[in-house]
Amino acid sequence: MKTLTKFTLLTLITCSLLGCYNKEKIREHIQKEYDRARSITKTKGDFCYFLGSVKLPYTDEPVLESDSQWASWNKGKLAKTLPLFAELGLLSQTPVEGQSGIYRYDLTDLGREYWFQSIDDRWKKPFYNSSFCYGPKKIVKVKDITEKTYESGLYRKNQTNVDVKIDYQVLDTPDWALNNQDKLNALYTVKVKLPGKNYPETVTFIKGDDGELYHEALAYLLIKP
Repeated sequence: MKTLTKFTLLTLITCSLLGCYNKEKIREHIQKEYDRARSITKTKGDFCYFLGSVKLPYTDEPVLESDSQWASWNKGKLAKTLPLFAELGLLSQTPVEGQSGIYRYDLTDLGREYWFQSIDDRWKKPFYNSSFCYGPKKIVKVKDITEKTYESGLYRKNQTNVDVKIDYQVLDTPDWALNNQDKLNALYTVKVKLPGKNYPETVTFIKGDDGELYHEALAYLLIKP
């Protein structure tokens, strides 16, 4: 089970009726949690385009009959993501001499600025889960707060969820994303976030028996192709 982060009610206005939560304090808390998560992971922003499992530099590998289903899937994803980010200038793409259609990829200076890699070493062979990240979130406001109790919740029976609806903006969307929206939007499941535009999101807190609020750790959004 995931660890929950406590948001103490000392930072809230408490009363017996729903709607007495201090929206500004909750907004500040959510902002701090996103900022804290970025400081830990060292990501450039809260939106990460997943390339696949790849350790750079990387040379194209053909899909083999002996490959596992996962390996075939991963190679197929890399065959789409790596050429795209080479076109966007975040990767170099060098033809391999004597091998038609085979390329060697590595980070450019621009790519190093936005590169993020998490290593999963729980298996015999480590997985280098690689992404390009952009766009820190700025929480603009808390729009609404609602409570609902579920007979069988994720963490407990008769679990009360406190859903906080917010608006956020994305800061510092880079030119490589803004100027290539159509290409990125065609391959990835989440559209490029535009500067100056409000986007909705819901952050769910869980109310404990002690009346305190808890939530799962906030983190970057991994956008898959």
